[in-house]
This record gives sequence, structure tokens and C-alpha cells, in this order.
Amino acid sequence: KSNPIKLHCQARPALQIFFKCNGEWVHQSQHASREHTDLGTGLKIREVMINVSRQQVEDFHGPEDYWCLCVAWSHLGTSKSRKASVRIAYLRKNFEQDPQGLEVPLSGMIVLHCRPPDGVPVAQVEWLKNDELLSTGGGVTDPKGDHRLVIPQAQLSDSGNYTCVASNIVAKRRSSTAAVVVFVNGGWSLWSDWSPCNVRCGRGVHKRTRTCTNPAPLNGGSFCDGVSVQKSACNSPCPVDGGWGAWTEWSACGGNCERRRSRECTAPEPKHGGRLCDGVTLATDNCTGGLCTQSEKYHFIGVDGIGGGDVALYSGLVAGAATVALLIVGVTMYRRSRSDYGVDVIDSSALAGGFQSFNFKTSRQGNPLLIRSSLQPDLSVSRTYTSPMCFHDAMDKELLDPLPDLKVKGEPLSLSYRCTKRNYHPQTFPRGLSPDYRGVVVGATLGRGERNLLGPQGVPAPVVRPRHKATAVLGHAGGRLVVPNTGVSLLVPVGGIAQDTTWETTVIVNQEDSSSALGEGSEIFLSPAVTYGPPGLELSCPVVLTMAHCCEAAADHWITRLKRQTQDRKWEEVMCVQEPCTSCYCLLEAQRCHVLLERPGRYALVGEPRRPDAAKRLRLAAFGSPDTANPRGFILRVYCVDDTPHAFQEVTAGERVRGGRLLEEPKVLSFRGNALSLQVNIQDVPQMLWNIKPFTTCQEFSFCQVWWGKQRALQCAFSLERISAASSSSFSPSPLSCKISVRQVQGEEQILQIYTTAQPENPKIPVPFSSESDCSIASQAGSRAFKIPLSIRQRISATFDGAKGKDWRLLAKKLHVDRNLGYFAHHESPASVILSLWEAQQQDLADLDSLANALEEIGQVQSPTGSAGNDMRGSLNSARTAD
Repeated sequence: KSNPIKLHCQARPALQIFFKCNGEWVHQSQHASREHTDLGTGLKIREVMINVSRQQVEDFHGPEDYWCLCVAWSHLGTSKSRKASVRIAYLRKNFEQDPQGLEVPLSGMIVLHCRPPDGVPVAQVEWLKNDELLSTGGGVTDPKGDHRLVIPQAQLSDSGNYTCVASNIVAKRRSSTAAVVVFVNGGWSLWSDWSPCNVRCGRGVHKRTRTCTNPAPLNGGSFCDGVSVQKSACNSPCPVDGGWGAWTEWSACGGNCERRRSRECTAPEPKHGGRLCDGVTLATDNCTGGLCTQSEKYHFIGVDGIGGGDVALYSGLVAGAATVALLIVGVTMYRRSRSDYGVDVIDSSALAGGFQSFNFKTSRQGNPLLIRSSLQPDLSVSRTYTSPMCFHDAMDKELLDPLPDLKVKGEPLSLSYRCTKRNYHPQTFPRGLSPDYRGVVVGATLGRGERNLLGPQGVPAPVVRPRHKATAVLGHAGGRLVVPNTGVSLLVPVGGIAQDTTWETTVIVNQEDSSSALGEGSEIFLSPAVTYGPPGLELSCPVVLTMAHCCEAAADHWITRLKRQTQDRKWEEVMCVQEPCTSCYCLLEAQRCHVLLERPGRYALVGEPRRPDAAKRLRLAAFGSPDTANPRGFILRVYCVDDTPHAFQEVTAGERVRGGRLLEEPKVLSFRGNALSLQVNIQDVPQMLWNIKPFTTCQEFSFCQVWWGKQRALQCAFSLERISAASSSSFSPSPLSCKISVRQVQGEEQILQIYTTAQPENPKIPVPFSSESDCSIASQAGSRAFKIPLSIRQRISATFDGAKGKDWRLLAKKLHVDRNLGYFAHHESPASVILSLWEAQQQDLADLDSLANALEEIGQVQSPTGSAGNDMRGSLNSARTAD
């Protein structure tokens, strides 16, 4: 590159030296010479040097390369040197053969070919793995004369990105990257032992299993061929019930006036779990014709005769047990007379409109077991329930109708339920339960001193919900509307609204009740209903509506649909997310979805479960506040709401009104559509400091309330009272630590760890409260609402929309929105719509690097130089720096 080459020549002994290039003598003025004497021999050594420029070489036109030699004279004669050829060095940009990606099995051979670009001098080749120089040792060979990379036995560590690098004195070139994947095919483990026969008697089936874990498939390796379960017929011996043998002959009459005879259970003997013989094994009889007065006795298997001392022992035990039972009855009656704590069960249906307490007992007369709040427990009845009951449905506590001979003592009670969509109406308050912790709709307007939530004549007071709304005046420059703390936003792209036109654009968030809005069927709301408008809004390109959802979106668990509400307040299907659609596009992420729309209205994401293990996320939160009706009381409220920011904000709004405080970070629970209810238990309450109503530690939401109901935030309350001896003053704080377990029956469980100090309520001191906030992005209009500058956006759109190879498809693939390409092809500028969707995805992160990398990779695919991709990347980096 414009640097001359220096040619040196040395001779001894020499009087003169001159260069001759291409048959012509080089002028003496172009020579630089010096001489010195060799100290060892005393001979004179002369050196000369000339410069040969690039221009001289390019201007020479001859049958061979530009050449030079030197001629030396001395007293011994004349001598010539060998010719030195001068050529211009270079290295082409394109490789003659790039390495290609491979997928090879473990221990297979990896061979990567590379032919470097043409160059002078010939380029030297090196290999890089993941941008680090690869050593040629350790099983990696690079044969001479061939630039192949050979790995004889591939290991998992050999997977990576390989690059061939060619270099000489001019430049260094990199080939395209070749991805090498070393995969492992699955192999079967050993068979397990045969399982027990599946029947207790007769012909059945047992099985054994094996797993594809020896080794497990890795990096796309094939799964094991064959079956994982083997079944085989088996025979289980049937139980044989025992039978009595014949009686023996009567024994001789004994001194106690009795004779005896016996029999054995051997005809047949009980085998394989069969029943023992019923009856006596030893019989006695009076053998004196009534002259002796001994009583007849029967001895049973395994029981010896009871003597007089044994009778006294058993009599004492019975008397002691009776005394303990009377003591327990007395203590229970005393505690009932001292307090109102007599609640046995808190039913789940009361959670929507208040907790209804009730006791129950079994009746000796008649079949039904009626449950009424006015009944007191009958301790004289032997059929008692030994643990708290959690009912599945509100109707279950009205009437239990077991079989006449049902034995329930010490056994769990099995209940079945029927799940129907219905409205849950408020119920009356139970005796002794303060209305302050009734199942109030969050967001209701309440003062901290209010004691009654019912209006005149007991009619429920109207509910005032917080209004979640965002409004902005938008024009041709577009903008972004964000509804704070709801996970809902609307992106109106540039050019979506006509020139010289403005619209007052609005986004409103509402929580819908699945049971009343969707009607009959198995669909439920997975997101809040979001309305954007105004209704007459005219758009020239789609807007992007972002909504949070609570769906655990496994591919085969849900049928997810986007629905729109019609003028008659019915919901009609707009699209099915799992199916291609040209009128609408929905990108479903883990916790939110982005919908491309062109028609204003009210939209919501709904889901229909395909299988029982389809799940939605619930957010669990525990709040606490002093009991306004009891100066020593403290109330814990546990909420179970859909895991969306909007649903939780309605809870926090209601707790601000009540003066509650968040006692533990909210947690997420997966609630499955298997028709099983949700149980809430309070545990580890310090009994020396706090009292809790007996039998209220277990409370339950029915499956219908959790799965369909969204109109009200489900909550349950635990009322605690400080023991007076715990502190010298009823107004001093008391520590409260406990655990609240929330679990679905036969499902997942979450623990809320509570530790707080129960302060008495002071209206002058605000109760501390904390809640999450996701309002990191505010509503904006114009260029400030977008991360990609308008000029760069227009350039990207023009580049991809105008390409003959339909490059916008590559853009969609690189940005991972290529599931429904038919929708983008339907629009005039597919690339612009793709960029709008990317803007909505990145509203929180604004990761311009990912877009820049995608553009650079596309540029390398389309053009070996990648100049267009690199220019766009540079522009994006500049925009990010300016931002």
C-alpha cells in the first residue's frame, strides 16, 4: 500500500557495486552505499541499497516479473548476484470455499473445509472456535498442504462456532461462521423390576419400565427406538377364608362343674389375606345337671379369660376415661360462655360476600344431616367430625345426606361438587364477625372509621371501582399510551393517523367476570378487557395493543382466542392465537400479549383449557390491619387474584382505604383446571400471645370462584385477638409471626411468611403500605414515544420492503415474529408493521443492540461485504448514544 521495497546487496572484497533492473543499470544517484572492513580478514565489505516503488512495478510490462540484480567489481574480477523478483502483494476478500456447518454424533469425525482467498504471498490459515484461536493439538489436526480442520473423535465440548482466518502481509480475512453441533442419540436404561400384579385375585397385568436416559438425547439427538413400558400377564392367588373344623369330644367333667370341647380354623386355613373364622374356638358346658351354678363362658381367638383383678383394672380405666371426657365438656362450655369464638367452618362461598360461620351435628333421627348456624355441637353424639371441613360449594353446607349407616368418626368426609357458573350474592354476617373484614369488593369507597358496608334496609352499597384510563391527543407523529400499573399500553405508529388530523385517543382497562360475560362454556378471561378509541378512529396502519395475562401458555394446554365485545355486549371471536390469520396478529409472551389491530373497540384474551392440567397464575398477597371493633384484635386478609398488574392494583386500592399494610412479598401460584378447590390455612400462631377462633384455621375457595370469578377479588380473613396477659397494656404492640399456606387440593402450595408488630390503630399516624409499581414508562406523543428514530425507521422499511428477495421475511425471522407471515404480507409496508411490533415488545428495555445485531446478520447474508447492515448498525448505535 504505497510503501516502496528496499533491495540490499553486499559483496567482499569489492571496489564498486551497482544494481541492474530489468536489464538496465540503475543510476548511481539512486544507490545508497556504505563500506567497512572485516576485522577478522581485513577485507573491505561494500553494501548498497535501492528503493523500488509500487509505481515502477505497475509501469513495467514485460514477459516476466519485475527483477533486479547487483554487479560487483574488485581486483579479482566481476561477480553477479541472483535475480530478485518484485511483485505487488494483495489478498482477495472472498474465500474460495467457506466452511459449512455440521451435525455429527458423539465420537464421530468432524471435517471442515476451507479454501482461502487468492493472494500474494499465499495466505496462512488459522482456525477459530468461538472467536478464540484453536490449537492443533489434542486430537485436532491440520494436514500440510490442505486447510481442512479434522477432529477424529468429536466430544460434546467440540460443539461451537468455527471460523477460518486467512492472513498475509496485506490483510486478514475471516470466513463465514460454521456452526458445529455434536449430538447424542438416546439410549435405553435397564428395565425396572416387575410391578406387583394389578389385581388382588385372579388374572391381571404387571409391568416394567425403562427410560431413555442412558444416555438422554442431547442437542437434537434421536429418541430411543422401542417401547418404554412392557406389560405381561400375571396371576395373583385369591384369598381363602378360614373355616372351622369339627368339634372335639367333650372333656371329662372337671372340678369346676364344667366340661370343654374345642375346634380349629383349619377347614380350610385362611390363606393369602383371607378372613379368620368367626365364632369361638373353645366352648364350655355345665356337666352336673344344674347342681353347680357356674356361668357359661365363651373364649375368642387371642383373648384369655378375664379374672377378677382384670375386671377391677378395666373398670378403673373406664371411670378415668369418663372423667376426662366430662372435664373436656366442661372446659368447652366455659370457653363458649366467655367468648363468641364458636365457628367450626368458614365456607368458601362466603368469601365473595362475607364469611358465614356455622356449627353442625349429626342427628340420630332421620337421614339428613342439616347444617344450621343456630345449632350448637352435640357432644353426646358419637358421630363427630375430628377435623375442620372445607366445602367445595356453597350448596354443600346446606345439606349433607349420607347413607343411614355411614360411619364418619375418625374418617375423612368425601364430597362431590357440581361446578356451575353463577353470581355469588352477599350473605349475612355471622355472629360475632365484624363487617370490617367481610369479603368487600376492592376499590370500594370506604372511610377508615366506617363500620357498615350495607346501605339502608341492608342493601349492599354501590361499588366504586378505581378507573384505569389513559388519554392523549395524537396526530400523524403517533405516540404511546400507557395505563399506569396495569401492564396495558397502546402504540400508535408514525403515519397511523392522517396528516393534519388529531384524535383524542383513550385506553380504558376493565376487569370482566367470566361467569357473567362469556356465558355458558369452558372459556375464561385471561386478561382484563381493554377498550381503545374513540369509536370513529380512522387508521392507515395497525396499532399495537399490549395486555398482561395470567395464562401459563403451554402449547397443548390452552386454546387461546382474542375476542371483541359487540354493541349488544356479547363477545365475538376475532382470531385464534394458535391459527394463522390475515386480519389480526397476536404475539403471546409468557406474561403479556401484543395484538396488532386496526379497529377500535373492547378486546380481551380468553382461553379454553384443552386438558385438566391447563393452569393460570394466581397472585397471593397477605395484608393486615387492626380490628376497629376490638382494640386487641388484628385481622389478616389473604387475597387470591389473577396474576396481572391490574388485578393486584384493585386489591391495593381497597387496602389503602382500609388502612392495611402488605405483610409479605406477593407470590405466584399455578392453579390448574382440574375442578379441585383452593385451601388457605394459617399455621404456627403463637398460642401464648394470640387467640384465633377455633376451627377457622382452614378456609376454602371453591373451584368455580377461583377459575371463573373476576368480578371480585377473592379474599379470606383470619381474626386474631391478643391475650391480655401478653402485655401490661391493651394498647402496647405485640409481635405476630405465623405462616399462611395456600394450596390447591392435590396441587401446588405457596407459603406466606408473616412477621409483623400489631400496632393499635391511630388515625393520626398513617399505616405503612407498600405495593409494586410497573409504571416506568409514561404516555408520550410524537418522536419521544419511539426508540427507533424516524429517519432510520424509514430507511429500514425502504430497504426491506423494496428488496426483490422479500427481505422483510428475514427481518421477521431474526426478530422472532415469523409465525404468521401472511398477516405482514397483507400490508403495504410489512417491515414497518414488524418494527411497530418490536417497539411494543421493547417498551421497557429498548434493546437497540438486538435490532442492530439482526440487521448486521441479515446484511452479511445478503451481501458478503455486509455494508448495508453495518451502516444501519452504526446509525442505531448513534441513536442509542444520543438517547
